[in-house]
Amino acid sequence: MALIPATILTGFLGSGKTTLLKRVLTEAHGQKIAVIENEFGDENIDNEILVQDSKEQIIQLNNGCVCCSIREDLRTTLSDLAEKKRKGELDFDRVVIETTGLADPGPVAQTFFMDDEIAESYLLDSILTLVDAKHGDQQLNDRQEARRQVGFADQIFISKTDLVDGATVDALIHRIKHMNPRAPQTKVNFGEVALADVFDLRGFNLNAKLDIDPEFLNADAHDHHDHHHDEHGHDEHCDHPHHHVHDDDVKSFVFRADKAFSPAKLEDFLGAIVQVYGPKMLRYKGVLNMKGSDRKVIFQGVHQLMGSDLGPKWAPGEKKTSKMVFIGLDLPREVFLQGLEGCLV
Repeated sequence: MALIPATILTGFLGSGKTTLLKRVLTEAHGQKIAVIENEFGDENIDNEILVQDSKEQIIQLNNGCVCCSIREDLRTTLSDLAEKKRKGELDFDRVVIETTGLADPGPVAQTFFMDDEIAESYLLDSILTLVDAKHGDQQLNDRQEARRQVGFADQIFISKTDLVDGATVDALIHRIKHMNPRAPQTKVNFGEVALADVFDLRGFNLNAKLDIDPEFLNADAHDHHDHHHDEHGHDEHCDHPHHHVHDDDVKSFVFRADKAFSPAKLEDFLGAIVQVYGPKMLRYKGVLNMKGSDRKVIFQGVHQLMGSDLGPKWAPGEKKTSKMVFIGLDLPREVFLQGLEGCLV
């Protein structure tokens, strides 16, 4: 049976997750979607759409969607859904998991890789994070969970941009880009997101593209050892009255090298840092030039879980540059950069 794509939806309180979910559950989009709710709280959608019935965990809606709450744990819920689909009791094409406003999406993502039964039924597509433009800055200041949600994201939707001025939105986008330069940011009108922007984003694919925001790369490229390029005015946003330098604990950095990696050294080093810093490593990905291989090597990970794969061949005349991006909580940038430097041939 084909794997069932799964999307994790996370976001700040009041960012429009409920609006987005309501649309996913009620609109006539022709897709049969199972939405897994972390909890049926006051804010949630059940009051308006779902008939209150505490005995029934799974509710079929008239447009073919399914809604269910996590009663025991996510694993059980996912395996129940997959089993009902196999038996023909439920018909759905994909799953959306809503995490509560302050949940860390990391363990949810790990479920798809660590649990064999789940991995045989589902394919994790992407983590989407909704950020509220009006309160986003404050939430990022106050809540580490909010910063982690940004660090994990494959796609970030910024809602309520109509409630604040342009400079505020720009400063927020800029701040988020430093936390997570690999997730595209899209301004959306309060959860009104085109479904094409929500599904089949393949954020966990081991593909040979490493999309890092080019502006971030340029800012980062002038000096590997300059940690404070914000303060030194290398930054076109500095003259914004609203642009303050945030020293967020969720940060990202890029490593680039033109020399090839020694496979054995790199494997040892990555193995070691994942052991030590895994819990603080949110997302990381690289496209690597390995000695002795004419193909790109692609690796990526979430926390301690790291996977790699052989990608396409380097094209004739293509510059064999290794590029890696690490997103994490207070990761010791120098330790990573010097360690990686030491793995080059």
